[in-house]
Amino acid sequence: MLDKPDGEVRYDAADQAEVIEGTSIRDESAPEGAVKPDGMGCHAPGEQMEAAARAAGMGEILDQYAKDYPQGPHDKPQSMCPAFGSLRVGLRMRRVGTMLSGSACCVYGLTFVSHFYGARRSVGYVPFNSETLVTGKLFEDIREAVHKMADPERYDAIVVTNLCVPTASGVPLRLLPSEINGVRIVGIDVPGFGVPTHAEAKDILAGAMLNYARAEIEAGPVQAPASGKSDRPTVSLLGEMFPADPIGIGQMLAPLGLAAGPVVPCREWRELYSALACGAVAAIHPFYTAAIREFEAAGRAVIGSAPVGHDGTAAWLAAVGEAFGLPAEKVADAQNRFLPAIRGALAATPVKGTITLSGYEGSELLVARLLIESGANVPYVGTACPKTRWSEPDRQWLEARGVTVKYRASLEDDCAAMEAIRPDLAIGTTPVVQKGKELGIPSLYFTNLISARPLMGPMGAGSLQQVVNAAIGNKDRMDHMRAFFEGVGEGDTAGIWEGEPNLRPDFRAQHQKKLDKAEKAAKAQEMI
Repeated sequence: MLDKPDGEVRYDAADQAEVIEGTSIRDESAPEGAVKPDGMGCHAPGEQMEAAARAAGMGEILDQYAKDYPQGPHDKPQSMCPAFGSLRVGLRMRRVGTMLSGSACCVYGLTFVSHFYGARRSVGYVPFNSETLVTGKLFEDIREAVHKMADPERYDAIVVTNLCVPTASGVPLRLLPSEINGVRIVGIDVPGFGVPTHAEAKDILAGAMLNYARAEIEAGPVQAPASGKSDRPTVSLLGEMFPADPIGIGQMLAPLGLAAGPVVPCREWRELYSALACGAVAAIHPFYTAAIREFEAAGRAVIGSAPVGHDGTAAWLAAVGEAFGLPAEKVADAQNRFLPAIRGALAATPVKGTITLSGYEGSELLVARLLIESGANVPYVGTACPKTRWSEPDRQWLEARGVTVKYRASLEDDCAAMEAIRPDLAIGTTPVVQKGKELGIPSLYFTNLISARPLMGPMGAGSLQQVVNAAIGNKDRMDHMRAFFEGVGEGDTAGIWEGEPNLRPDFRAQHQKKLDKAEKAAKAQEMI
Protein backbone atom coordinates (compact mmCIF):
# COMPACT_ATOMS: atom_id res chain seq x y z
CA MET A 1 0.00 0.00 0.00
CA LEU A 2 1.14 3.52 -0.78
CA ASP A 3 0.61 6.39 1.67
CA LYS A 4 0.16 9.72 -0.16
CA PRO A 5 0.66 13.23 1.24
CA ASP A 6 -3.07 13.85 1.04
CA GLY A 7 -3.60 11.06 3.58
CA GLU A 8 -5.34 8.74 1.17
CA VAL A 9 -4.15 5.11 1.14
CA ARG A 10 -3.63 3.67 -2.35
CA TYR A 11 -2.76 0.15 -3.45
CA ASP A 12 -1.08 1.22 -6.69
CA ALA A 13 -0.85 4.01 -9.26
CA ALA A 14 -4.17 3.25 -10.96
CA ASP A 15 -5.46 6.71 -9.98
CA GLN A 16 -2.85 8.24 -12.30
CA ALA A 17 -3.96 6.28 -15.40
CA GLU A 18 -5.52 8.10 -18.31
CA VAL A 19 -9.29 7.65 -18.19
CA ILE A 20 -11.24 7.01 -21.39
CA GLU A 21 -14.44 8.98 -21.06
CA GLY A 22 -17.59 7.65 -22.67
CA THR A 23 -20.91 9.33 -23.23
CA SER A 24 -22.93 9.76 -20.09
CA ILE A 25 -25.93 7.48 -20.38
CA ARG A 26 -27.88 10.08 -18.48
CA ASP A 27 -27.21 12.65 -21.21
CA GLU A 28 -29.62 13.29 -24.05
CA SER A 29 -26.69 12.72 -26.40
CA ALA A 30 -26.29 9.11 -25.26
CA PRO A 31 -26.63 6.51 -28.03
CA GLU A 32 -30.16 5.30 -28.61
CA GLY A 33 -30.85 2.17 -26.62
CA ALA A 34 -28.38 2.97 -23.85
CA VAL A 35 -29.85 2.28 -20.44
CA LYS A 36 -28.81 3.01 -16.89
CA PRO A 37 -26.53 0.28 -15.58
CA ASP A 38 -28.41 0.07 -12.30
CA GLY A 39 -31.54 -0.90 -14.21
CA MET A 40 -29.96 -3.57 -16.36
CA GLY A 41 -29.05 -7.13 -15.64
CA CYS A 42 -27.68 -9.92 -17.78
CA HIS A 43 -31.23 -10.50 -19.07
CA ALA A 44 -31.21 -7.18 -20.98
CA PRO A 45 -31.16 -7.31 -24.80
CA GLY A 46 -27.69 -7.41 -26.33
CA GLU A 47 -28.31 -4.20 -28.25
CA GLN A 48 -29.00 -2.32 -25.03
CA MET A 49 -25.96 -3.78 -23.30
CA GLU A 50 -23.71 -2.88 -26.23
CA ALA A 51 -25.07 0.67 -26.30
CA ALA A 52 -24.45 0.98 -22.57
CA ALA A 53 -20.91 -0.41 -22.94
CA ARG A 54 -20.10 2.11 -25.67
CA ALA A 55 -21.55 4.89 -23.55
CA ALA A 56 -19.29 3.74 -20.71
CA GLY A 57 -16.13 4.03 -22.82
CA MET A 58 -15.81 0.43 -24.01
CA GLY A 59 -16.29 1.27 -27.69
CA GLU A 60 -12.65 0.67 -28.64
CA ILE A 61 -12.72 -2.90 -27.28
CA LEU A 62 -16.06 -3.70 -28.96
CA ASP A 63 -14.85 -2.26 -32.27
CA GLN A 64 -11.77 -4.48 -32.13
CA TYR A 65 -13.92 -7.52 -31.37
CA ALA A 66 -16.22 -6.66 -34.27
CA LYS A 67 -13.17 -6.52 -36.54
CA ASP A 68 -11.57 -9.69 -35.19
CA TYR A 69 -14.77 -11.73 -34.90
CA PRO A 70 -17.30 -10.58 -37.52
CA GLN A 71 -20.70 -11.85 -36.48
CA GLY A 72 -23.13 -12.39 -39.40
CA PRO A 73 -25.35 -13.94 -40.43
CA HIS A 74 -26.60 -14.54 -36.89
CA ASP A 75 -25.61 -12.09 -34.19
CA LYS A 76 -25.94 -14.11 -31.00
CA PRO A 77 -23.96 -17.04 -29.58
CA GLN A 78 -25.83 -20.32 -30.02
CA SER A 79 -23.38 -22.44 -28.09
CA MET A 80 -22.51 -22.06 -24.43
CA CYS A 81 -21.51 -18.72 -22.89
CA PRO A 82 -18.44 -17.43 -24.80
CA ALA A 83 -16.56 -16.78 -21.57
CA PHE A 84 -16.29 -20.54 -21.02
CA GLY A 85 -13.64 -20.62 -23.73
CA SER A 86 -11.28 -18.14 -22.08
CA LEU A 87 -12.05 -19.53 -18.63
CA ARG A 88 -11.11 -23.03 -19.75
CA VAL A 89 -7.83 -21.80 -21.26
CA GLY A 90 -6.87 -20.14 -17.97
CA LEU A 91 -7.88 -23.13 -15.87
CA ARG A 92 -5.75 -25.49 -17.96
CA MET A 93 -2.60 -23.42 -17.38
CA ARG A 94 -0.30 -24.26 -14.50
CA ARG A 95 0.25 -21.54 -11.89
CA VAL A 96 -2.42 -19.28 -13.38
CA GLY A 97 -5.29 -18.04 -11.25
CA THR A 98 -8.68 -17.05 -12.62
CA MET A 99 -11.15 -14.46 -11.39
CA LEU A 100 -14.60 -13.64 -12.80
CA SER A 101 -16.65 -10.50 -12.47
CA GLY A 102 -20.23 -10.93 -13.60
CA SER A 103 -23.74 -11.82 -12.54
CA ALA A 104 -23.88 -14.61 -9.97
CA CYS A 105 -26.00 -16.82 -12.24
CA CYS A 106 -23.41 -16.56 -15.02
CA VAL A 107 -20.51 -17.29 -12.69
CA TYR A 108 -22.35 -20.30 -11.26
CA GLY A 109 -22.98 -21.71 -14.73
CA LEU A 110 -19.41 -21.11 -15.91
CA THR A 111 -17.81 -22.68 -12.83
CA PHE A 112 -20.22 -25.63 -12.98
CA VAL A 113 -19.32 -26.38 -16.60
CA SER A 114 -15.62 -25.86 -15.89
CA HIS A 115 -15.63 -28.41 -13.07
CA PHE A 116 -17.75 -30.73 -15.21
CA TYR A 117 -14.86 -30.67 -17.68
CA GLY A 118 -12.38 -31.46 -14.91
CA ALA A 119 -10.99 -28.05 -13.90
CA ARG A 120 -10.19 -29.19 -10.32
CA ARG A 121 -9.28 -25.64 -9.41
CA SER A 122 -11.08 -22.80 -7.66
CA VAL A 123 -12.42 -19.87 -9.64
CA GLY A 124 -12.28 -16.46 -7.98
CA TYR A 125 -15.44 -14.35 -7.99
CA VAL A 126 -16.00 -10.69 -7.17
CA PRO A 127 -19.72 -10.15 -6.51
CA PHE A 128 -21.50 -6.85 -7.05
CA ASN A 129 -24.84 -5.16 -6.68
CA SER A 130 -26.43 -2.12 -8.29
CA GLU A 131 -24.72 0.25 -5.88
CA THR A 132 -21.17 -1.06 -6.30
CA LEU A 133 -21.70 -1.25 -10.06
CA VAL A 134 -22.89 2.35 -10.44
CA THR A 135 -20.52 3.99 -7.95
CA GLY A 136 -17.38 2.29 -9.26
CA LYS A 137 -16.90 0.34 -6.04
CA LEU A 138 -16.87 -2.90 -8.07
CA PHE A 139 -13.56 -1.94 -9.69
CA GLU A 140 -12.10 -1.18 -6.26
CA ASP A 141 -13.33 -4.59 -5.04
CA ILE A 142 -11.71 -6.30 -8.03
CA ARG A 143 -8.45 -4.46 -7.43
CA GLU A 144 -8.47 -5.40 -3.75
CA ALA A 145 -9.23 -9.05 -4.59
CA VAL A 146 -6.39 -9.17 -7.12
CA HIS A 147 -3.94 -7.75 -4.56
CA LYS A 148 -5.01 -10.39 -2.03
CA MET A 149 -4.73 -13.20 -4.59
CA ALA A 150 -1.36 -12.17 -6.07
CA ASP A 151 0.88 -14.67 -4.27
CA PRO A 152 4.08 -15.34 -6.27
CA GLU A 153 4.51 -18.65 -4.44
CA ARG A 154 1.29 -19.89 -6.09
CA TYR A 155 0.83 -17.92 -9.30
CA ASP A 156 2.75 -16.70 -12.32
CA ALA A 157 -0.31 -14.81 -13.56
CA ILE A 158 -3.91 -13.99 -12.68
CA VAL A 159 -6.57 -13.63 -15.36
CA VAL A 160 -9.47 -11.30 -14.52
CA THR A 161 -12.50 -11.56 -16.80
CA ASN A 162 -15.39 -9.14 -17.14
CA LEU A 163 -18.63 -10.81 -18.18
CA CYS A 164 -21.60 -9.03 -19.78
CA VAL A 165 -22.81 -6.67 -17.06
CA PRO A 166 -19.42 -5.31 -15.89
CA THR A 167 -18.41 -4.79 -19.54
CA ALA A 168 -21.70 -3.01 -20.27
CA SER A 169 -21.10 -0.83 -17.22
CA GLY A 170 -17.55 0.06 -18.26
CA VAL A 171 -15.64 -1.57 -15.39
CA PRO A 172 -12.07 -0.64 -16.49
CA LEU A 173 -9.86 -3.71 -16.06
CA ARG A 174 -7.14 -1.88 -18.03
CA LEU A 175 -6.60 0.26 -14.91
CA LEU A 176 -5.49 -2.77 -12.92
CA PRO A 177 -1.72 -2.88 -12.35
CA SER A 178 0.06 -5.07 -14.89
CA GLU A 179 2.04 -6.79 -12.15
CA ILE A 180 1.68 -7.25 -8.38
CA ASN A 181 4.42 -8.86 -6.30
CA GLY A 182 5.85 -10.40 -9.45
CA VAL A 183 2.48 -11.88 -10.48
CA ARG A 184 1.26 -10.79 -13.92
CA ILE A 185 -2.27 -9.39 -14.11
CA VAL A 186 -4.18 -9.95 -17.37
CA GLY A 187 -7.61 -8.32 -17.65
CA ILE A 188 -9.99 -9.21 -20.49
CA ASP A 189 -13.60 -8.47 -21.40
CA VAL A 190 -15.64 -11.38 -22.78
CA PRO A 191 -19.23 -10.15 -23.18
CA GLY A 192 -21.80 -12.36 -24.85
CA PHE A 193 -22.94 -9.36 -26.91
CA GLY A 194 -19.49 -8.84 -28.43
CA VAL A 195 -17.94 -12.31 -28.73
CA PRO A 196 -19.86 -14.74 -30.96
CA THR A 197 -18.49 -18.11 -29.76
CA HIS A 198 -16.58 -19.62 -26.87
CA ALA A 199 -13.95 -20.75 -29.38
CA GLU A 200 -13.11 -17.12 -30.14
CA ALA A 201 -12.98 -16.27 -26.45
CA LYS A 202 -10.00 -18.63 -26.27
CA ASP A 203 -8.33 -16.37 -28.80
CA ILE A 204 -9.04 -13.27 -26.70
CA LEU A 205 -7.10 -14.67 -23.75
CA ALA A 206 -4.40 -16.28 -25.89
CA GLY A 207 -3.87 -12.97 -27.70
CA ALA A 208 -3.76 -11.01 -24.43
CA MET A 209 -1.18 -13.38 -22.95
CA LEU A 210 0.97 -13.36 -26.09
CA ASN A 211 0.85 -9.56 -26.08
CA TYR A 212 2.04 -9.48 -22.46
CA ALA A 213 4.76 -12.07 -23.09
CA ARG A 214 5.97 -10.25 -26.22
CA ALA A 215 6.35 -7.04 -24.20
CA GLU A 216 8.38 -8.97 -21.59
CA ILE A 217 10.68 -10.36 -24.29
CA GLU A 218 11.20 -6.90 -25.77
CA ALA A 219 12.04 -5.56 -22.31
CA GLY A 220 14.86 -8.03 -21.65
CA PRO A 221 15.80 -11.67 -20.94
CA VAL A 222 13.00 -14.03 -19.87
CA GLN A 223 12.85 -17.47 -18.27
CA ALA A 224 13.48 -20.52 -20.42
CA PRO A 225 10.61 -23.02 -20.55
CA ALA A 226 10.72 -25.97 -18.17
CA SER A 227 11.07 -28.34 -21.13
CA GLY A 228 14.14 -26.49 -22.39
CA LYS A 229 14.86 -24.94 -25.79
CA SER A 230 14.72 -26.87 -29.05
CA ASP A 231 17.96 -27.36 -30.98
CA ARG A 232 16.03 -26.94 -34.25
CA PRO A 233 13.81 -24.17 -35.64
CA THR A 234 10.23 -24.70 -34.46
CA VAL A 235 6.72 -24.37 -35.80
CA SER A 236 4.29 -23.18 -33.10
CA LEU A 237 0.84 -24.77 -33.31
CA LEU A 238 -2.21 -22.54 -32.95
CA GLY A 239 -5.40 -24.08 -31.60
CA GLU A 240 -6.34 -26.72 -29.04
CA MET A 241 -5.93 -30.24 -30.41
CA PHE A 242 -5.77 -33.87 -29.39
CA PRO A 243 -2.56 -34.51 -27.37
CA ALA A 244 -1.18 -36.97 -29.93
CA ASP A 245 -1.42 -34.47 -32.81
CA PRO A 246 1.56 -32.27 -31.83
CA ILE A 247 3.65 -35.45 -31.56
CA GLY A 248 2.56 -36.57 -35.02
CA ILE A 249 3.22 -33.12 -36.47
CA GLY A 250 6.69 -33.15 -34.89
CA GLN A 251 7.44 -36.47 -36.60
CA MET A 252 6.45 -35.01 -39.98
CA LEU A 253 8.59 -31.90 -39.39
CA ALA A 254 11.70 -33.85 -38.38
CA PRO A 255 12.81 -34.73 -41.97
CA LEU A 256 12.67 -31.00 -42.72
CA GLY A 257 15.10 -30.27 -39.89
CA LEU A 258 12.32 -28.65 -37.88
CA ALA A 259 10.49 -29.37 -34.64
CA ALA A 260 6.98 -28.79 -33.33
CA GLY A 261 6.86 -25.83 -30.96
CA PRO A 262 4.37 -25.18 -28.15
CA VAL A 263 0.63 -25.40 -28.69
CA VAL A 264 -1.15 -22.08 -28.19
CA PRO A 265 -3.16 -21.76 -25.94
CA CYS A 266 -0.25 -22.84 -23.75
CA ARG A 267 -0.19 -24.88 -20.55
CA GLU A 268 2.23 -22.64 -18.65
CA TRP A 269 3.35 -19.03 -18.94
CA ARG A 270 6.94 -19.74 -20.01
CA GLU A 271 5.70 -21.67 -23.06
CA LEU A 272 4.50 -18.33 -24.44
CA TYR A 273 8.11 -17.23 -24.83
CA SER A 274 8.96 -20.40 -26.78
CA ALA A 275 5.86 -20.00 -28.92
CA LEU A 276 6.92 -16.48 -29.92
CA ALA A 277 10.48 -17.67 -30.60
CA CYS A 278 9.30 -19.98 -33.41
CA GLY A 279 10.30 -19.74 -37.06
CA ALA A 280 6.65 -19.88 -38.17
CA VAL A 281 3.22 -20.55 -36.68
CA ALA A 282 0.71 -23.06 -38.01
CA ALA A 283 -2.86 -21.76 -37.74
CA ILE A 284 -4.37 -25.22 -37.27
CA HIS A 285 -7.49 -23.49 -35.97
CA PRO A 286 -7.81 -20.50 -38.30
CA PHE A 287 -9.93 -18.16 -36.16
CA TYR A 288 -7.20 -17.13 -33.66
CA THR A 289 -7.12 -13.60 -35.03
CA ALA A 290 -5.71 -11.82 -31.96
CA ALA A 291 -3.02 -14.46 -31.46
CA ILE A 292 -2.03 -14.28 -35.13
CA ARG A 293 -1.75 -10.50 -34.81
CA GLU A 294 0.80 -10.96 -32.01
CA PHE A 295 2.81 -13.52 -33.99
CA GLU A 296 2.87 -11.23 -37.01
CA ALA A 297 3.95 -8.32 -34.80
CA ALA A 298 6.84 -10.54 -33.71
CA GLY A 299 7.75 -11.07 -37.38
CA ARG A 300 6.60 -14.68 -37.62
CA ALA A 301 5.17 -16.23 -40.79
CA VAL A 302 1.70 -17.82 -40.50
CA ILE A 303 0.76 -21.04 -42.30
CA GLY A 304 -2.90 -21.90 -42.96
CA SER A 305 -4.72 -25.26 -43.06
CA ALA A 306 -3.24 -28.38 -41.43
CA PRO A 307 -1.56 -31.73 -42.26
CA VAL A 308 -4.89 -33.57 -42.56
CA GLY A 309 -5.38 -36.43 -45.00
CA HIS A 310 -3.26 -37.02 -48.08
CA ASP A 311 -3.82 -33.77 -49.98
CA GLY A 312 -3.82 -31.60 -46.87
CA THR A 313 -0.55 -33.05 -45.58
CA ALA A 314 1.16 -32.68 -48.96
CA ALA A 315 0.11 -29.04 -49.29
CA TRP A 316 0.92 -28.21 -45.65
CA LEU A 317 4.44 -29.64 -45.80
CA ALA A 318 5.02 -27.64 -48.99
CA ALA A 319 3.81 -24.47 -47.26
CA VAL A 320 6.13 -25.12 -44.30
CA GLY A 321 9.05 -25.60 -46.68
CA GLU A 322 8.22 -22.33 -48.41
CA ALA A 323 7.96 -20.46 -45.09
CA PHE A 324 11.42 -21.67 -44.04
CA GLY A 325 12.98 -21.42 -47.51
CA LEU A 326 13.80 -25.14 -47.66
CA PRO A 327 14.94 -26.91 -50.84
CA ALA A 328 12.18 -28.61 -52.83
CA GLU A 329 14.04 -31.92 -52.61
CA LYS A 330 13.92 -31.85 -48.83
CA VAL A 331 10.19 -31.16 -48.83
CA ALA A 332 9.60 -33.93 -51.36
CA ASP A 333 11.55 -36.36 -49.15
CA ALA A 334 9.30 -35.58 -46.18
CA GLN A 335 6.20 -35.97 -48.31
CA ASN A 336 7.38 -39.31 -49.66
CA ARG A 337 7.96 -40.58 -46.14
CA PHE A 338 4.44 -39.95 -44.90
CA LEU A 339 1.99 -39.67 -47.80
CA PRO A 340 2.01 -43.40 -48.72
CA ALA A 341 1.23 -44.31 -45.09
CA ILE A 342 -1.62 -41.80 -45.01
CA ARG A 343 -3.03 -43.09 -48.30
CA GLY A 344 -2.87 -46.64 -46.99
CA ALA A 345 -4.63 -45.78 -43.72
CA LEU A 346 -7.41 -43.98 -45.59
CA ALA A 347 -7.93 -46.93 -47.92
CA ALA A 348 -7.78 -49.60 -45.20
CA THR A 349 -11.16 -48.78 -43.65
CA PRO A 350 -13.22 -46.70 -46.09
CA VAL A 351 -16.31 -44.79 -45.03
CA LYS A 352 -19.40 -45.41 -47.17
CA GLY A 353 -22.30 -43.04 -46.62
CA THR A 354 -23.53 -39.45 -46.69
CA ILE A 355 -22.58 -37.26 -43.74
CA THR A 356 -23.55 -33.72 -42.73
CA LEU A 357 -21.03 -32.03 -40.46
CA SER A 358 -21.32 -29.03 -38.16
CA GLY A 359 -19.74 -27.71 -34.98
CA TYR A 360 -18.21 -24.75 -33.14
CA GLU A 361 -14.66 -25.95 -32.46
CA GLY A 362 -13.03 -24.46 -35.58
CA SER A 363 -11.74 -27.76 -37.00
CA GLU A 364 -14.91 -28.66 -38.91
CA LEU A 365 -13.40 -28.10 -42.37
CA LEU A 366 -10.40 -30.26 -41.49
CA VAL A 367 -12.62 -33.13 -40.33
CA ALA A 368 -14.68 -32.84 -43.52
CA ARG A 369 -11.53 -33.18 -45.62
CA LEU A 370 -10.54 -36.30 -43.73
CA LEU A 371 -13.98 -37.88 -44.13
CA ILE A 372 -14.09 -37.17 -47.86
CA GLU A 373 -10.66 -38.71 -48.40
CA SER A 374 -11.92 -41.70 -46.41
CA GLY A 375 -14.66 -42.17 -49.02
CA ALA A 376 -17.62 -40.37 -47.42
CA ASN A 377 -19.99 -38.06 -49.26
CA VAL A 378 -20.10 -34.78 -47.30
CA PRO A 379 -22.47 -32.34 -49.00
CA TYR A 380 -22.65 -29.80 -46.13
CA VAL A 381 -20.18 -28.40 -43.59
CA GLY A 382 -21.27 -25.75 -41.11
CA THR A 383 -19.01 -23.98 -38.64
CA ALA A 384 -19.97 -21.37 -36.08
CA CYS A 385 -16.56 -19.75 -36.58
CA PRO A 386 -15.89 -16.97 -39.12
CA LYS A 387 -14.27 -17.12 -42.52
CA THR A 388 -10.57 -16.19 -42.43
CA ARG A 389 -7.79 -16.35 -44.98
CA TRP A 390 -6.14 -19.12 -42.98
CA SER A 391 -9.01 -21.52 -43.78
CA GLU A 392 -9.09 -20.60 -47.48
CA PRO A 393 -7.13 -23.70 -48.65
CA ASP A 394 -9.66 -25.94 -46.90
CA ARG A 395 -12.69 -24.06 -48.23
CA GLN A 396 -11.37 -24.17 -51.79
CA TRP A 397 -10.57 -27.90 -51.56
CA LEU A 398 -14.04 -28.71 -50.20
CA GLU A 399 -15.99 -26.53 -52.62
CA ALA A 400 -14.06 -28.03 -55.55
CA ARG A 401 -15.64 -31.34 -54.49
CA GLY A 402 -19.17 -29.98 -54.36
CA VAL A 403 -19.35 -29.30 -50.62
CA THR A 404 -21.42 -26.39 -49.32
CA VAL A 405 -19.34 -24.61 -46.68
CA LYS A 406 -21.28 -22.35 -44.31
CA TYR A 407 -19.32 -20.02 -42.03
CA ARG A 408 -21.08 -18.58 -38.99
CA ALA A 409 -23.65 -21.31 -39.50
CA SER A 410 -26.60 -21.06 -37.16
CA LEU A 411 -28.38 -23.97 -35.51
CA GLU A 412 -31.21 -23.39 -37.98
CA ASP A 413 -28.76 -23.69 -40.90
CA ASP A 414 -27.34 -26.97 -39.60
CA CYS A 415 -30.74 -28.52 -38.86
CA ALA A 416 -32.18 -27.40 -42.20
CA ALA A 417 -29.27 -29.03 -44.05
CA MET A 418 -29.70 -32.26 -42.10
CA GLU A 419 -33.46 -32.37 -42.68
CA ALA A 420 -33.08 -31.64 -46.39
CA ILE A 421 -30.24 -34.09 -47.05
CA ARG A 422 -31.36 -36.88 -44.67
CA PRO A 423 -27.79 -38.19 -44.33
CA ASP A 424 -26.68 -41.61 -43.16
CA LEU A 425 -24.93 -39.81 -40.29
CA ALA A 426 -25.20 -36.34 -38.79
CA ILE A 427 -22.19 -35.00 -36.90
CA GLY A 428 -22.91 -31.83 -34.98
CA THR A 429 -23.54 -29.98 -31.75
CA THR A 430 -25.83 -31.27 -29.01
CA PRO A 431 -29.10 -29.79 -30.39
CA VAL A 432 -28.28 -30.98 -33.92
CA VAL A 433 -27.64 -34.50 -32.60
CA GLN A 434 -30.87 -34.36 -30.60
CA LYS A 435 -32.84 -33.33 -33.69
CA GLY A 436 -31.14 -36.01 -35.77
CA LYS A 437 -32.04 -38.76 -33.34
CA GLU A 438 -35.64 -37.53 -33.23
CA LEU A 439 -35.69 -38.01 -37.01
CA GLY A 440 -34.15 -41.47 -36.71
CA ILE A 441 -30.81 -40.35 -38.18
CA PRO A 442 -27.68 -41.79 -36.52
CA SER A 443 -25.85 -38.82 -34.97
CA LEU A 444 -22.53 -38.11 -33.27
CA TYR A 445 -21.59 -35.22 -31.00
CA PHE A 446 -18.68 -33.39 -32.66
CA THR A 447 -16.82 -32.17 -29.57
CA ASN A 448 -16.66 -35.39 -27.53
CA LEU A 449 -16.61 -38.04 -30.26
CA ILE A 450 -14.86 -36.43 -33.24
CA SER A 451 -12.49 -33.67 -32.10
CA ALA A 452 -11.34 -35.89 -29.21
CA ARG A 453 -9.34 -37.99 -31.69
CA PRO A 454 -6.09 -37.40 -33.58
CA LEU A 455 -6.64 -35.78 -36.99
CA MET A 456 -3.12 -35.04 -38.27
CA GLY A 457 -0.83 -37.15 -40.40
CA PRO A 458 -0.83 -40.98 -40.50
CA MET A 459 -2.38 -41.28 -37.01
CA GLY A 460 -5.31 -39.07 -37.96
CA ALA A 461 -5.87 -40.78 -41.29
CA GLY A 462 -7.28 -43.91 -39.62
CA SER A 463 -8.80 -42.41 -36.48
CA LEU A 464 -12.36 -41.59 -37.54
CA GLN A 465 -13.42 -44.54 -39.66
CA GLN A 466 -14.23 -46.95 -36.84
CA VAL A 467 -16.49 -44.62 -34.87
CA VAL A 468 -18.13 -43.21 -38.02
CA ASN A 469 -18.82 -46.61 -39.59
CA ALA A 470 -20.16 -47.94 -36.29
CA ALA A 471 -22.55 -45.00 -36.03
CA ILE A 472 -23.76 -45.39 -39.63
CA GLY A 473 -24.37 -49.06 -38.87
CA ASN A 474 -26.80 -48.08 -36.09
CA LYS A 475 -29.55 -47.06 -38.54
CA ASP A 476 -31.62 -50.19 -37.79
CA ARG A 477 -31.35 -49.50 -34.07
CA MET A 478 -32.56 -45.92 -34.58
CA ASP A 479 -35.52 -47.15 -36.65
CA HIS A 480 -36.39 -49.66 -33.91
CA MET A 481 -36.30 -46.92 -31.26
CA ARG A 482 -38.54 -44.64 -33.34
CA ALA A 483 -41.02 -47.46 -33.85
CA PHE A 484 -40.97 -48.31 -30.13
CA PHE A 485 -41.73 -44.72 -29.06
CA GLU A 486 -44.18 -44.01 -31.87
CA GLY A 487 -47.34 -42.36 -30.58
CA VAL A 488 -46.02 -40.95 -27.30
CA GLY A 489 -46.19 -37.42 -28.64
CA GLU A 490 -43.54 -34.82 -29.25
CA GLY A 491 -42.76 -31.27 -28.18
CA ASP A 492 -45.27 -30.06 -25.57
CA THR A 493 -47.38 -33.22 -26.00
CA ALA A 494 -44.54 -35.63 -25.18
CA GLY A 495 -44.92 -38.02 -22.28
CA ILE A 496 -47.69 -40.13 -20.75
CA TRP A 497 -51.11 -38.52 -20.41
CA GLU A 498 -54.17 -39.84 -18.59
CA GLY A 499 -56.32 -38.06 -21.13
CA GLU A 500 -55.81 -35.98 -24.24
CA PRO A 501 -53.15 -33.21 -23.89
CA ASN A 502 -54.68 -29.84 -23.07
CA LEU A 503 -53.22 -27.91 -26.01
CA ARG A 504 -55.18 -24.61 -25.74
CA PRO A 505 -54.34 -23.27 -29.24
CA ASP A 506 -56.20 -20.05 -28.30
CA PHE A 507 -53.51 -19.27 -25.69
CA ARG A 508 -50.81 -20.03 -28.21
CA ALA A 509 -52.42 -17.73 -30.78
CA GLN A 510 -52.87 -14.95 -28.20
CA HIS A 511 -49.23 -15.16 -27.15
CA GLN A 512 -48.10 -15.10 -30.79
CA LYS A 513 -50.08 -11.89 -31.33
CA LYS A 514 -48.22 -10.29 -28.44
CA LEU A 515 -44.91 -11.32 -29.94
CA ASP A 516 -45.88 -9.98 -33.37
CA LYS A 517 -47.04 -6.70 -31.84
CA ALA A 518 -43.77 -6.29 -29.91
CA GLU A 519 -41.75 -7.02 -33.07
CA LYS A 520 -43.69 -4.40 -35.07
CA ALA A 521 -43.16 -1.84 -32.29
CA ALA A 522 -39.43 -2.54 -32.26
CA LYS A 523 -39.19 -2.11 -36.04
CA ALA A 524 -41.16 1.12 -35.88
CA GLN A 525 -38.83 2.41 -33.18
CA GLU A 526 -35.81 1.62 -35.37
CA MET A 527 -37.24 3.69 -38.22
CA ILE A 528 -37.70 6.81 -36.07
